[in-house]
Amino acid sequence: MGFVSLGLAIVLELLGTTFLKYTLGFTKLSPSLVVVAAYTGAFYFLSRSLQFIDLNIAYATWAGIGVVAAAIISMLVFHESINAIGAVGMALVVSGVVLLNLYGPSH
Repeated sequence: MGFVSLGLAIVLELLGTTFLKYTLGFTKLSPSLVVVAAYTGAFYFLSRSLQFIDLNIAYATWAGIGVVAAAIISMLVFHESINAIGAVGMALVVSGVVLLNLYGPSH
């Protein structure tokens, strides 16, 4: 149940982050409402996941997947680019999340 809630939190956070671009500085109502609703849901499901998963694991997973997925979304949806150093940085983020999940304090 904890990782299901965490997955929902990640999906909603990515939805909110993607729609931030469409708000044009919160000057557009509809995408702004999507952002507020998505982030509200993301924090709700993150808090639910913390009933089953340690904070350090949950937050690292949420943030790590969010960073990498947001970069991928920015490339696919908004045609933004990333350089080799950025790709290495994303690989390091993923490595850190995997190591924390495998060997973190709760193991």
